[in-house]
Amino acid sequence: MTLPQGWHLRGYLPHYDDGRSIQSITYRLIDSLPAEVVIKLREQNLDDEAQRVEIEKYLDAGLGSCVLREAGNAQAVIDAWKHHEGVAYHLHAWVVMPNHVHVLVEPLAGKPIGEIIAAWKSVSTRRILAAGSKPGSATALGRNPPACRPSIRAAIKRQLWQPDYWDRYIRNERHYRAVIEYIHQNPVKAGLVAKAEEWPWSSARNWNEKNIAGSS
Repeated sequence: MTLPQGWHLRGYLPHYDDGRSIQSITYRLIDSLPAEVVIKLREQNLDDEAQRVEIEKYLDAGLGSCVLREAGNAQAVIDAWKHHEGVAYHLHAWVVMPNHVHVLVEPLAGKPIGEIIAAWKSVSTRRILAAGSKPGSATALGRNPPACRPSIRAAIKRQLWQPDYWDRYIRNERHYRAVIEYIHQNPVKAGLVAKAEEWPWSSARNWNEKNIAGSS
């Protein structure tokens, strides 16, 4: 199958990555979806968009170890994102959820988005698995979903992240603003905080302050 320039196949779905376009990225912990949930989703034979919506519902329920709910682990992910900020890419918006992340990123040097994400995963994995995770840590944040177990289980001691990721390029200004709103509201939607600015592992607070300052 021959695709136009900028498009590529990963699995069976086409993705657009020209090394310049702003991309909405989601990736999750290896244990964030139980095997029975994955099987159920496959049996439903949903299209890509419908499957994505269903998966996000399960992710927001706080399944798995949720090690990203601990302050040090969440910060390790953010530090990995910010390491090449302004050099290889620009971060527009982001949030670290207990078992997955969303980030809106704009490549600056023509680097494939897959390579950027691979580097993020590699750096954060080393730091989080090296530090370990203590159950019941006082640094755990937000309201704890019943399914969430903040400890590194044996299943993820060698691999922290699920291998793949979701990507979607930003089509226009309306899409851009909708994605930012979705990213910032994710902790509220999941019942972790009452307001987006209350979740510390998100760009929501700085985004709101920047917008307020810009309009004054």
